[in-house]
Amino acid sequence: MKRVLVIITSHDRMGYSAEQTGLNLEEFACTYHRFLECGFNVTVASPAGGEAPIDPRSVSHKALGVDGRRFIAGNDTILDNTEKLSNVDPDDFSALLYPGGHGSVWDLASDHRNARIASSFFERGKPVGTVCHGAAALLKARRCDGYPVIFERKITAISNDEERESGFDGILPFLLEERLKELGAHFCAGSRWRPHVVTDGNLITGQNPRSAAQVAEGLIREIRRTPGRIPLCRAVAWRYNISFF
Repeated sequence: MKRVLVIITSHDRMGYSAEQTGLNLEEFACTYHRFLECGFNVTVASPAGGEAPIDPRSVSHKALGVDGRRFIAGNDTILDNTEKLSNVDPDDFSALLYPGGHGSVWDLASDHRNARIASSFFERGKPVGTVCHGAAALLKARRCDGYPVIFERKITAISNDEERESGFDGILPFLLEERLKELGAHFCAGSRWRPHVVTDGNLITGQNPRSAAQVAEGLIREIRRTPGRIPLCRAVAWRYNISFF
């Protein structure tokens, strides 16, 4: 059975404000259900482990879609007790997914354990997917040569225009589009709040919540056709705990 690792945020506040944030439930549920329908085993992990914070804006009547409502109605408990990143071995999984939620720009963007896991997936050529703010989780991941894993790769994520329209650009520590460009990624933006997915080899990225289904479908295709390779440099580094950071 194919195993998919889904890494989500543990951060529940917009910076130091009282504004709540966390995981975007619709982005998670949309991808999660499609993996289960394909018979994949799904493990959900986060920096802190335990119960995942859910962004309250993502469970509003306007934000919730079919998958979000189905997840809530099904009383699924997978987000009640997520695995800690420190307990995750990337060798156990066929693919990696980062759903979004503003919390990712605070914890996953700077978490070294997450960066090490993401780097391992890239070096083994395994499929990696991100949705919206989930791309922030790739910022610290590095290749064996020290360059960012997103260097000269085509990628998308929430755009500057979408972030400013949401009104959170003044609270966030950085604008994700700008940071991705600074690291050498070729950022490809689509129309605001319309589905837009960019595929570059094993990397499949979606611009906003409406892109989640297409990201999941792209990952599923890659999982089914790509066994994954394991370059010696990363295999040795992981096994003997050699750090690239």
